[in-house]
Amino acid sequence: MIEANIGADELAARQLERLQWTLRHAYANVPAYTRKFDDAGVHPDDCKELADLAKFPFTTKQDLRENYPFGMFAVPQDQVRRIHASSGTTGKATVVGYTERDIDTWATVMARSIHAAGGRPGHKVHVAYGYGLFTGGLGAHYGAEKLGCTVIPASGGMTARQVQLITDFKPEIIMVTPSYMLTLLDEFERQGVDPKASSLKVGIFGAEPWTEQMRAEIEERFALDAVDIYGLSEVMGPGVAQECVETKDGLHIWEDHFYPEVIDPYSEEVLGSGETGELLFTSLTKEALPIIRYRTRDLTALRPGTARPAFRRMDKVTGRTDDLIILRGVNVFPTQIEEIVLRTPALSPHFQLVRSTRGRLDHLTVRVEARHDASSAAREEAIATLVSGVKDGVGVTVSVEVVEPDTLERSMGKMRRIIDQRERP
Repeated sequence: MIEANIGADELAARQLERLQWTLRHAYANVPAYTRKFDDAGVHPDDCKELADLAKFPFTTKQDLRENYPFGMFAVPQDQVRRIHASSGTTGKATVVGYTERDIDTWATVMARSIHAAGGRPGHKVHVAYGYGLFTGGLGAHYGAEKLGCTVIPASGGMTARQVQLITDFKPEIIMVTPSYMLTLLDEFERQGVDPKASSLKVGIFGAEPWTEQMRAEIEERFALDAVDIYGLSEVMGPGVAQECVETKDGLHIWEDHFYPEVIDPYSEEVLGSGETGELLFTSLTKEALPIIRYRTRDLTALRPGTARPAFRRMDKVTGRTDDLIILRGVNVFPTQIEEIVLRTPALSPHFQLVRSTRGRLDHLTVRVEARHDASSAAREEAIATLVSGVKDGVGVTVSVEVVEPDTLERSMGKMRRIIDQRERP
């Protein structure tokens, strides 16, 4: 179903049936889950209603790494039609597998997401997510085709050529990380092409947290609708949840395939509607890699549905528990700094947070590019504005280094916001 029209009672019944199947499937076919359930003293038969899911143990990225490469798969190898994996830059890669039905399910929820964002059959979709082991490119590609769109599989990189393709092929939709969209924006202007005159009407942005200030910047400078998409490879890939273009008020979760919970990351208690905590997902229909109560590390809250009333919304993710910087006892997220950078006129959206050591204390420097038209006086004023804005808004003192335009490393995928240069004992 591209557009899922379903009532609340029917959805709950379907969720429970699928949840019970998933628990039995994982317990019977994944030794790691058999051990986890047994150690926790629970059995799939203990799940009589949706609330019973809270009795079952969490799954973490470490579980996937410890069972590398295929230990979490629940089907024989000859039923696996595709394998994706993380980059493994912070340890062993996490490996995910898909059966033929899994791939069709993924394409369906992606098609549903693109439709909710404003895409329609016949639209051209410029996919600038990376292809390969990263789930972004192929996930977007299959979903756009499922919806009946024409796909332009640009992938990442070759920024100048991407602008040329957008200019020549005239796609209505672009799917890309928000940070790379800003890089494309810079390239439009470098080539003397007015971004507002492009054919793009909708940008579907995901794979990293981004703020309302960044949305406003992209929408104003491109004259398009910027909407958020959410997913992660361990759960499926992009297409787990999607912001609707009509409302832009959070991401509707496709709950007939993915069951969400939010917990307090410290007490691990399940939180109620509207309470912010760490997002968990349990897959309901995945065959090759069922996932139970997966701790995403993303911070959000669940709320009732609006544009798609059957499905709950999650707030836009603006931080992760593993992106948290604790600076002299104060919690700092990169998105808090981003909000202040984006409302400082002389500064571009391209910045990094550099952690260092001064004496015995950690120190944070915001390294940010100036806009091309910013004068020396405007740059000096921006430094003072940013320092005071962070002090007043976040509660910490930082240094600010304004660098020349186009000097910070550009990302073709996820933005590398935090640079750790602290001295180690």
